[in-house]
Amino acid sequence: MLDIGTIRRIPAFAALSLPALHELAARGLERRYAARDTLFRAGQASPGIFVIVDGRVRVVRDGPDRRQVVHVEGPGATLAEVPLFDGGVLPATAVAMLPTRCLVFTLGAIEAAIGRDPRLALLLLSQLSRRVRQLVQRLDRVSFQSVRARLADYLLRRSGAATTGTIAFEGPQAELAEELGTVREVLVRELRYLRRHGVIRATGRGGYRLLDAGGLRRLAAGAPVTAERPRPKPGGTRP
Repeated sequence: MLDIGTIRRIPAFAALSLPALHELAARGLERRYAARDTLFRAGQASPGIFVIVDGRVRVVRDGPDRRQVVHVEGPGATLAEVPLFDGGVLPATAVAMLPTRCLVFTLGAIEAAIGRDPRLALLLLSQLSRRVRQLVQRLDRVSFQSVRARLADYLLRRSGAATTGTIAFEGPQAELAEELGTVREVLVRELRYLRRHGVIRATGRGGYRLLDAGGLRRLAAGAPVTAERPRPKPGGTRP
């Protein structure tokens, strides 16, 4: 039996009634994964909904030439919901990026908990809706942004989350390339471009320090690193 306190610490489940939490605790399982362990594979039947308690998980699709990241999730996120509700198989593979702990709830457990507290159904729909919005945003980035713009956008987001002033990647460069929808060779070339133009500086061990946030924002918007200076009007004087 799971600890009710552990379930309650998950934001999406925190407001559920005690009877619903008891149903989940009595029927749920806890699973732990080392970094790079596979939680589930595409094509398998879903064992239930996975709820991440600790760690980080990449959900990917493997193609003939390379792997494509579908989404990346952290604590509080749910995984593998779709086949549980539509009756199909798992559409993607989930791999732990870090040591990860999950709670797994079968369809029977979810149905029993919804019977005790219907709000759980809306909470799961909310999670799915957030996922759809993220997938549309990812599709937009891959379809309409260059690799350089996608890298700049990623570095801006990482710099906002950095607490040490150093931007650290969450895994090897090959995994970041998959996250950006490209290959490692292209990623290395774009990082070299950013260093050469003084936007970032390598700090060792795969870390980078942001030197020019404005330049990075311009790149993320698809503009050159350096803003163009306005040309003087005909007959005017040069500054």
